[in-house]
Amino acid sequence: MSSLLRLHLTFRPPHHHQKPSHHPTVIKCGPRDNRGPLHKGRTLSIEAIQAVQSLKRAHLKSPLEMDTLLDKTLSRLIKSDLIAAFNELVRQDQLILALKVLSTLKTEEGYKIDLNIYAKLVTAMARNGMGENIDELVKGVSVGDVVSAGGRGVVTIVKALLAADKADATVRVYELLREGGCEVDDYLGRVLSRGLRRLGRKDVACEIDRELGREVGGGMEKVGA
Repeated sequence: MSSLLRLHLTFRPPHHHQKPSHHPTVIKCGPRDNRGPLHKGRTLSIEAIQAVQSLKRAHLKSPLEMDTLLDKTLSRLIKSDLIAAFNELVRQDQLILALKVLSTLKTEEGYKIDLNIYAKLVTAMARNGMGENIDELVKGVSVGDVVSAGGRGVVTIVKALLAADKADATVRVYELLREGGCEVDDYLGRVLSRGLRRLGRKDVACEIDRELGREVGGGMEKVGA
């Protein structure tokens, strides 16, 4: 009888059912590490996840095979998936692959360079000792890119370049602003002046100070002292 009781208890359906959770599922891509889940706005679609995985596998092939596989993989993605794949590759420090995605993204019709994306890549490159790649990246920025980026985008990339100790690249962004007829406001001027002085480009820093009406060394304000 005890055995029948145990059998009855074993197969007895539960009295209460747990309600399904309504919390959104966080999708991660790449190896497990301590970087945490993707933040809001960086959720990867299935297509973007598969693309990231394919790109990483292609990177292990011979150069010719790699280029063929990369082009084939990226040609299937829409712009939003390209951006998501780019962000994920940067997060994983797969920066050569991220550059390839960025190159493809720039060919999208109507796409305008987002200097915030460039700033993110500059920071990652600096962290990985890729200073020469930063210089090449900034050489690809045009006057139109800087003008259309707006003040916030310009400040973001300038701060990233200064933090990476890239004086020449920072000066290039400043020169593009001047060439595009953009005025440097007081905040950006202070960031540029102080940063370039620290990196030994006092000539450009003094030019910026004069443009903003600051006299250096005995005038209105001694900036960067």
